[in-house]
Amino acid sequence: MTDTVFRIGPFEIRNRLFVGTGKYATYELMQQALDASACEVVTVAVRRERLIDAQGKSLFDFLDLKRYVILPNTAGCFTADDAIRVAMLWRELLEKQNNPGAGWVKLEVLGDKKTLLPDPVGTIEATRELVKEGFTVLAYTSDDPRAAVRIKEAGAASVMPAGSPIGTGQGVLNPLNISLCLELLKERDPSYPVIVDAGVGAASDVSVAMELGADGVLLNTAIAHAKDPVKMAHAMRHALEAGRLSYQAGRIPKKRYASASSSFDGVISYIPGE
Repeated sequence: MTDTVFRIGPFEIRNRLFVGTGKYATYELMQQALDASACEVVTVAVRRERLIDAQGKSLFDFLDLKRYVILPNTAGCFTADDAIRVAMLWRELLEKQNNPGAGWVKLEVLGDKKTLLPDPVGTIEATRELVKEGFTVLAYTSDDPRAAVRIKEAGAASVMPAGSPIGTGQGVLNPLNISLCLELLKERDPSYPVIVDAGVGAASDVSVAMELGADGVLLNTAIAHAKDPVKMAHAMRHALEAGRLSYQAGRIPKKRYASASSSFDGVISYIPGE
């Protein structure tokens, strides 16, 4: 889409679909799915996925770094200190590769391994420290509007509320809360980027998030674990575009009672035999 350019700190993004690199059966399949999604930004989480697989293949051998911007991810971190350490290591690695993704990070500070829900206190603490270190922070959070606002106040360049818990495929469980997050985060600055992250299961979930007014969607499992990841990547790409266009077009208000598509006024009556 040509009208999708938006900014996250100093980064200018042209495709609002962010796609992860983990959980694919092979790197070759990941490569095909990323291509089908037409994404520009890909996330990589070293704490969860090995950079070198059992066959000795490197993840970066299958990523065209001239085409994709790497968004480092602190997934798997359960303390602010751990997340900060991983972010610093990632920045050093990407700087050596001259990748433009060296200056930002998708921050995850998780509360426990069972729910993988974010720890709001740890997230705020890590956000403040990483901002001091010069990072552009995209912070993963729950769909709690107040937590989202606190994280923005801590300096996050983008807040990323979850549609539902990571990897569950339940979609946007609470559209009202996501709407409230959007309203409060954009209250003073309508251009502030809000990206729905986690829980996507099908293309319709992406459309729902975009129709609510989200600036983008980040997903991984829904594509990587689909029966046909490449076909699902195509679906996600088109769903994001459809949802964005639907939001821009402006939906009709919901009504309690039916409303005829054409007016009853001026209807010509016909009586057989006359």
